[in-house]
Amino acid sequence: MEYLIAFAVGGGICALVQILMDKTKLLPGRIMVMLVCLGCVLGAIGVYEPFAKWAGAGASVPLLGFGNTLFKGVKEAVDESGMLGIYRGGFTACAVGLCAALVFGYIFSLLFDSRIKS
Repeated sequence: MEYLIAFAVGGGICALVQILMDKTKLLPGRIMVMLVCLGCVLGAIGVYEPFAKWAGAGASVPLLGFGNTLFKGVKEAVDESGMLGIYRGGFTACAVGLCAALVFGYIFSLLFDSRIKS
């Protein structure tokens, strides 16, 4: 049942984002930034954590989950080291994901002939 809930929630989030992309003139980059910021805000008001526990990977994998991860990292770093934690908390929380994206992106750029679509 957990897999079905994760699939339905993740698919629902993706479907809502696709509708937003189709029905508005917002660029994809702006929509991605909105999702990350929304994840931070929902984490700050305490709504996202219970939702993510219920939905599992369906809520933690999309960009909303990335925003929530950034918020949790900043909150923990501020609790530990004060206001300087604002600057290091987000990097610490998402370092593994960002590092993996960079490493795999570089590897695939070496393996495949990438070019810009015209």
